[in-house]
Amino acid sequence: MMIGRLLIVAAMMFWDGIGVAHAAGNVAAGKAKAVVCAGCHGAQGQGVGSYPSLNGLSEAQIVQNLKDFKSGKRDNAVMKGITAGLTDQDMANLAAYFASLK
Repeated sequence: MMIGRLLIVAAMMFWDGIGVAHAAGNVAAGKAKAVVCAGCHGAQGQGVGSYPSLNGLSEAQIVQNLKDFKSGKRDNAVMKGITAGLTDQDMANLAAYFASLK
C-alpha cells in the first residue's frame, strides 16, 4: 500500500515536471519582440536613464521578472501593460535575447 502511494506520487511528480517544462527561447524572435523594450532599456539592453539594464541578467531572472510584472507581484503600470499580452514563449524569447547580450 505504501509502495503504491509512493509510485503514484513519483508518477505525478514526473508528469508535473513535463507540464512545467518551458520551450527554449529563440534569440532572433526575442530580438524582434524587444523593439518595444528599447525605448526604456536601450537597443542593446543597456538601460536608459533610470531604467535598468537587462543585458547580463540570466534568462531565468528575466523570465521571472516578466512573470512578476504580468501577475502584478511587481507593481509597475507600464510593465504590467507591456507584459499583459506576452505569452510564456514570448517571455522565453525575450529572455534568450537579452541574456545573449554582454
